[in-house]
Amino acid sequence: MPSIDAIRARPFRIPLRGALRWGKASEMGAMEHVLLEVTLSDGSVGRAEVPPRPTIYGETQATVLAALEHLAPRLLGLEAEDAEAVQAVLGSFPGHPTTKGGLDIALWEAWARSQGQELWQALEPHHARVRVSYILGIAGAEEMLRDAEAAYAAGVRVFKVKVGRDLEGDLGRLALLKERFPDADLYADANETLDAESGERYLKAWAAAGLSYVEEPLPVEEVRARKALRETRWLRFIADDSCFTPRDLRRELQLDTFDVLNVKPARTGYTQSLAMMGLAQQAGKGVMVGSQALSSFGTYQTALLAFLEPVTEPCELAFHLKAEGGFLHFPPFRDGWLHWADLQGCRFDAEAFERYAA
Repeated sequence: MPSIDAIRARPFRIPLRGALRWGKASEMGAMEHVLLEVTLSDGSVGRAEVPPRPTIYGETQATVLAALEHLAPRLLGLEAEDAEAVQAVLGSFPGHPTTKGGLDIALWEAWARSQGQELWQALEPHHARVRVSYILGIAGAEEMLRDAEAAYAAGVRVFKVKVGRDLEGDLGRLALLKERFPDADLYADANETLDAESGERYLKAWAAAGLSYVEEPLPVEEVRARKALRETRWLRFIADDSCFTPRDLRRELQLDTFDVLNVKPARTGYTQSLAMMGLAQQAGKGVMVGSQALSSFGTYQTALLAFLEPVTEPCELAFHLKAEGGFLHFPPFRDGWLHWADLQGCRFDAEAFERYAA
């Protein structure tokens, strides 16, 4: 079997059409990511997008490059099919989730090509189509509505709305969205900004406003409070920050703290993401796939997992609409849906990438 012959990292930058703000203080105005390329001994090449998030995972473009200096020598020479050996190397290096996730995805693509396939051919779909959602960051009413209108015009019919800095104002902005887009579904992502005392009041108000779910309303460490708030059943809970890893997921499943798992392949790769999706499905939980604010290329690779059997909810596959360019032509959405057949023509555009490479 072919072995891992080379690992290359190339930072790139794509500006956003407007800043994305979330949580208590996080903000990004551009995708400052890294493209990973894994080459096998038979010449097969796989790529993946690494999205460092300094305020979430403590990663930057510089730490990605530094982590690869440690990981690459330990991966070179391993057989591409030896997932156990690869995961052992990645697991022996704590932290750096998006770096390791990117390595795993790039290796999957390289392996598929060594078998004469493209990545989409290595992942047999269960669904013919999946509903897509678009992330609306914390913003004033006018800015938020402009962002939502552009996504709606592009075919999006589900909005994930970041909340938490001005909770009373958030209720007003949610009402504006519901009024402007009556046929769209909305849900809130609080990014751990509520507290146990006010949590139920906001959940009641959001439920009355017609929201479908709430993502991570309370701090992750407030386990008892999160469990108690979920048991009020005002809204279904999405687990994201509380389930960064399979180990986290097993803990949360034992405690029964959520209803829907948000799997983000950019931070757990394909191998661990598939395992997490299976665990959630076995436990009777819903599953959605999150894009981690990726470009069209990273969104494409993420989207391939959204068509698998465990996925039951809308998936975050539209953030690339906020980017000023990209290096993969992503297919259009049709009345809120992304179709599997439309993904099969997607290809990495090497010439376009050079316009954004650092």
